[in-house]
Parts: sequence; structure tokens; C-alpha cells
Amino acid sequence: MEDAFTRQPTCIRGRTLPSALARLALQDHHERRLEALARLGAAAVECGVHADSDRDLVLLAEDEISLLEAAGGEWAAFGQAIHAWRALVPMHRLDEFGFHADAENPLEEPNLKLRRIGGGVEAWAFAADDGSVYKFYLPREEKRIGSAFAFRRGEEATIHADALLGNYRALLEKLLLIHLLGGMPTEVVAITPEGILVAKQTLGEPLPQGDDVSGVLPAALIEIPSRFLRANRDHPRLLFHREQPWLVADLHARNFVRCEDGALRVIDLVGGSWPVDGLGRDPLISEWIARVRHDPNASVLRHSPDEEL
Repeated sequence: MEDAFTRQPTCIRGRTLPSALARLALQDHHERRLEALARLGAAAVECGVHADSDRDLVLLAEDEISLLEAAGGEWAAFGQAIHAWRALVPMHRLDEFGFHADAENPLEEPNLKLRRIGGGVEAWAFAADDGSVYKFYLPREEKRIGSAFAFRRGEEATIHADALLGNYRALLEKLLLIHLLGGMPTEVVAITPEGILVAKQTLGEPLPQGDDVSGVLPAALIEIPSRFLRANRDHPRLLFHREQPWLVADLHARNFVRCEDGALRVIDLVGGSWPVDGLGRDPLISEWIARVRHDPNASVLRHSPDEEL
């Protein structure tokens, strides 16, 4: 299929869930985007190019350093990194999605191609004629976007996790985490010159606000002992991907929908890589992380069942 706005290949249309093969391709795309962003950042450093934030990198145009690429070496590698990034996150204007780009607040103006269906602090959601959902993630103060966890030492628990303004890498990681949890299929379709990241999701039925979802959280998630963590988001859990631990939270009813197959799927969350240095070196936590990686039911202490603590 072809996306109605970008004219790029898409596997998402309305309420229809992509095939298992298409979901594998989606995961590959998410992981390749993160790899491309890391490569772009490393290439910029090699060339002595300073970026105040990763927003300066994600908006680089393919012709940004075209004259310097011919010098070869680090500059040629930098150019290749920009081309690879743009291939995975193409630049499209807001007016291609039906917005009046010259308006003061274009997302608030009437749109003949998209119908607003929701929105929150991070993104505004719109539905297309075919039912597909388009989410527009808006940059915020100091070139930040989305949300991410920051970790600090706590008084009662070993670690406190606070959800704060994030960056583009954290946003891309969040979309990968949604996928890894079997969540609603999501594509990254574009970024605008204003730095708005555009994602596309399959449409589902929202749950009533306030519904208790604690009993239907994705099976891959592992409950974190309260003595190890305090988080300012609902249902903080641990997730492993390629042996790396991640903190996933903000799993409340508004971030679930019911799909055409009757299953509940996550559409949004707040996530972050679990700290492995500094705070993460606490011996008790490190030992538990190592055991729970292979046994999700492992007790807090190796030789003491949790009910005895």
C-alpha cells in the first residue's frame, strides 16, 4: 500500500492489523532508525560539528554538507549518515497533511484531510479518511520532544524515576517499546521542517477513562519491587530487549485501545533505558536484574521468597 500523504509504502490502513511479517519489518525499521541516528551523531562529532540537541541532527538536509562530502574521509561519512537518516525519516511539510503551514498554530486550524480525534501533552492525534491515525509529536521548550525517564537516588527507595521532557532518540525508543510489547502497529512516516515527528498507527476503540488495566498489562512486563523503584507514572514495569533492561510505565486506560481482533493493545507509554551505571550498580538491584532477566518470577533476594520479606 501507499500512504495517502507521503506516497511512501505503508502497512497501516484503518483498523486492519498488519500481518506478522509486516510487524517484523516494522521492528526492523524502528531499530534501523535508532542505529541511523546514533551513526549520524557519531559522524557529526568526528567532523567537529556541534549540536545543541539531537533536534539539530534530525533536521539536517541531504544537501547540508554536499560541498564538503567531496573532501572524503570523515565528511564523506557524515554525508552518508545524513542520506541514510533521511531515507528512514523523510522530510515532509505540514501542508502535505492538509494543515495551513503559515498559520500561527497550524494544528489548531481546520483541516480538510484529517479529523482531530485526541491529543495530550506530547502529541495531537488525527484520523484520515481511511481511518488511519496520524500522531504529530510537537517539539517543546529547549528543543525537547516527548517524554523520557530521568533517574535519581531516592530516600525511601533505591531509585526514583521522574518522567521529564525527552528528545528525539527517546521518542524513537518509545515507539520501538510499544512495538516490542505487541502494541498498536506504528510507523514513523515523516518529520517536518519545524521538527514535528509524524507517526501513523492502526485505529482502535478507546477504553473508558479510569478503567483498571493492571490485570491486562502485556505479559512481557516484569513487576519491579517497590523497594527498588519509585516512579511518577502508572504501573512501572521492567522489559528486556536484546538483554538490555528498560523501564516502561504510564500504562493507564487512555494508553490502551481495543483492536479489531478483540485484543487490548498499548498505543502510548513513557519508557527509558534502565540505568546500568551509577545508580544501577547497587549490588542488590544489579543481582535481581541479572536473575529476573532469565526468570521473571525471581524473588527480590536470591535465598528469600518475597512473602518472607
